[in-house]
Amino acid sequence: MNEGILVACIGNIFLGDDGFGFEVAQALAGCALPAGVEVRDYGIRGLDLAYALLRPWRAVILVDAIVRGGVPGTVYLLQPERSDAEAAGVDPHGMDPVRVLATARSLGEVSAEIFIVGGEPQDFGDEMEGRMGLSPVLRAAIPEAVRMVQQLAERLTSDAIPEMAASSGGKR
Repeated sequence: MNEGILVACIGNIFLGDDGFGFEVAQALAGCALPAGVEVRDYGIRGLDLAYALLRPWRAVILVDAIVRGGVPGTVYLLQPERSDAEAAGVDPHGMDPVRVLATARSLGEVSAEIFIVGGEPQDFGDEMEGRMGLSPVLRAAIPEAVRMVQQLAERLTSDAIPEMAASSGGKR
């Protein structure tokens, strides 16, 4: 029996826009979500998230800053292909969502349907020192990411299959 929906927010708050997942988790804490939806901030704990993905979730929504070459502040809804995770290789310390999926699949079966809500970053701060806080453009994208997570969670809990622009991802 599937357990519900996990919203797994990831990223490093010390690297500027990489803290997007954390900020979205904070915003979701004050929002109404359907019963059975759990929001957790995994930060940079990739192995913890990989093990969490082995639970029989109905679906998992990963929230992260993702570089896709778009305009900074763009919010994407993606559904990675299984082959994407297999090609990424295993890195138990990396927090790239596709690498975490590869790590989880190397440990056991991931039965959940996986989605990624990602924000296009502007920058991660100075290479040696990082930066605390999101860039203004990505901070402004938090409400859109929250709405996207809420709408996706509602559709998933009502047994509707979300329409995807493409199986490996599409901008919404």
